[in-house]
Amino acid sequence: MDSPNVAPGKVPGPSPKPARVMSEQRNRIFSIGEVMIEMIRDSDGRFIQGCGGDTFNTAVYLARSGLPVTYVTALGDDPYSDRIVSLATAEGIATDQIIRVKGRMPGLYIIETDDKGERSFLYWRDSAPARELFELPQWASIAEALVSARIIYFSGITLSLYSNAGLGRFFAILEMARQAGAKVVFDGNYRPRNWKGDIQRTRRVYMEALKRVDIALPTYDDEALLWGDQSPDATIARLQAFGIAEIAIKTGAEGAVVATDGAREIVAVPEKVEPVDTTAAGDSFNAAYMAARLSNEKPVEAALAGHKLASQVIQYRGAIIPRTAQAVH
Repeated sequence: MDSPNVAPGKVPGPSPKPARVMSEQRNRIFSIGEVMIEMIRDSDGRFIQGCGGDTFNTAVYLARSGLPVTYVTALGDDPYSDRIVSLATAEGIATDQIIRVKGRMPGLYIIETDDKGERSFLYWRDSAPARELFELPQWASIAEALVSARIIYFSGITLSLYSNAGLGRFFAILEMARQAGAKVVFDGNYRPRNWKGDIQRTRRVYMEALKRVDIALPTYDDEALLWGDQSPDATIARLQAFGIAEIAIKTGAEGAVVATDGAREIVAVPEKVEPVDTTAAGDSFNAAYMAARLSNEKPVEAALAGHKLASQVIQYRGAIIPRTAQAVH
């Protein structure tokens, strides 16, 4: 990175669009980040190929709930990128905001799971085009679409992708979108490796993001690692200092802590299950939480919906479980 400071970006004024197009986009959830090729070691030692990425996983589970979701990223023009776009389309995710970059390929990651279902990752992603999303020639068209969103969802992993110039543009877009009526939803999802150990820059970038967030869906362990929070209450106090009115902190098997309108409530997991693979547990929780809130459920009920979906997801290997598996629970 050129500098640890994030400079404000400038967003071109949106070009006029037909009212029908604006109405369609205003109903959309835009999920922003990176989707990669996924390799999962099966119980027999062989690898199974799929694809995933935290915000993409959330987009899939949102789409399965029947909501209009658009995924925002950049991919290559290779067969693997084609398959990712085909999967998104099959899942009902709009792909019109996926930029294709000639001669490039998506990133790749390998998941290893231990006997408790906890996972570790190896990544090959430094040259993935998703990292340049807001510096590609087509970035202004992405900006125009996002400004007309109903919800913009992203994560700390999303933030780790971009240069300071890209972050400046992204933050400017968030401000414009909020002024136009969009809600911004953020999951801190802190991964030290993605930030190359520069915790001071990480904190500065997160603080800039948090100034532009309406709903926070962090995981407590991540917040404690990045900020040194001693309890979920400390995390809530810090996030509320940024003016974030709705917070649901995931606390693993213990459940979640929901904070809104000065009230805090612990929402326990209804039924604990033995995990096979915890990949996408938080991503699926976020999807079910947002879907429930968009159906006018209260935050506590939304957290319960998040627990239920996450409990299904962790019983299967990989980030995206089969539709049939999800349907039978």
